[in-house]
Amino acid sequence: MRALSDLYAALADETRLQMLALLLENDELCVCDLVVALQITQSKASRHLRILRNAGLLEDRREALWVHYRLAPGMDASRRTILSGLKEAVASQDLDHPRRRLRAWLRSRAKDAACADGPRRSPAVTR
Repeated sequence: MRALSDLYAALADETRLQMLALLLENDELCVCDLVVALQITQSKASRHLRILRNAGLLEDRREALWVHYRLAPGMDASRRTILSGLKEAVASQDLDHPRRRLRAWLRSRAKDAACADGPRRSPAVTR
């Protein structure tokens, strides 16, 4: 029961729900992608991602200095069921601004920017 309680505690935050919504729509995102999309600091993004990873929802991959996150492919059935319900629930939520910021950032990054350029090119605003 403790693991289930920890899972729901991890989901009980707006920023983490937004992160999961964006990850449900994208195969993998770097911390810098979420910083730009959600307009939060890198440290805040990393802290929230660590909570989601510790809850068994995410898996990370390091590439040089950068950490990329995706949904954990080996998660158990209860986590998959919860994420399936979450995907339906967030579909009706207003995430247009973070989605637009993320799409624009990913387009610019694909052309000429590395993750390291994220905070300098698009300053994060702490909420």
